[in-house]
Amino acid sequence: MSTITVVCIALLGILLFVLGANVTRNRALRGGGNQLPSDPTDRLLIAVRAHGNAAEYIPTMIVLLLVCSMLSDSRLIDVLAVAAVVVRFTHALGMLRSPSLATHGPLRDVGAMGTYLVGIALGVTAIVTI
Repeated sequence: MSTITVVCIALLGILLFVLGANVTRNRALRGGGNQLPSDPTDRLLIAVRAHGNAAEYIPTMIVLLLVCSMLSDSRLIDVLAVAAVVVRFTHALGMLRSPSLATHGPLRDVGAMGTYLVGIALGVTAIVTI
């Protein structure tokens, strides 16, 4: 497995934990108030969803990167690893900078579409390199 892929996997893991810490920070700032908000403009809800979305996709991307790296030493794996980091950071930034979960912005949309494309590319790569 290349150093690039290992660093990218580590960065994806770090992103997931930083987003989780951000949820904890927002809960602490809230104090004893409502810890289960439903207002799409609520900063805690935005933080929870940014973390939740990352938790839905990052582990699968990491597993696919590991599988692809075990099956091939192609530079394509490095490219997909870097792309995974870029799209997941872009998506997280787009969510956290959004004034509301009810609206979509370019960062969030590019990050989401990129996540789907990179994830599919990783899955196809794993299949064709068997």
